[in-house]
Amino acid sequence: MRLLLDTHVALWAIADSRAMPEEARLLILSAANDVYVSAASIWEIAIKHALGRRSMPVSARDAKEYFEEAGYLLLPVTAEHAVFVEELPPHHRDPFDRLLVAQALSEPMRLVTHDRVVAKYSATTVLV
Repeated sequence: MRLLLDTHVALWAIADSRAMPEEARLLILSAANDVYVSAASIWEIAIKHALGRRSMPVSARDAKEYFEEAGYLLLPVTAEHAVFVEELPPHHRDPFDRLLVAQALSEPMRLVTHDRVVAKYSATTVLV
């Protein structure tokens, strides 16, 4: 299965956070799954880290390196992903989350998230 990690899930994974639900941990560690992190997540980390947000303790450069060291695949943002955002219902206003949903639906992939609003977009979303 191809998994796309929501930003907070990706950060929990590289930090081995206690906040990480066991279901997510098992999915990420399963050899049967390909785990992706979007360039949109790295962009989100860069913006929030530069703003000094406590919720973003690592820089985008460090996060990218940690994701690569963990063996996660990096998913670029394409024009098609951006176009797909326009077709989404307005469940969520966060542009990063909307782009992740668009990527997951258009690739297709299973988006792994802890955000109940994001999970409303598709039955293929994995709410952990």
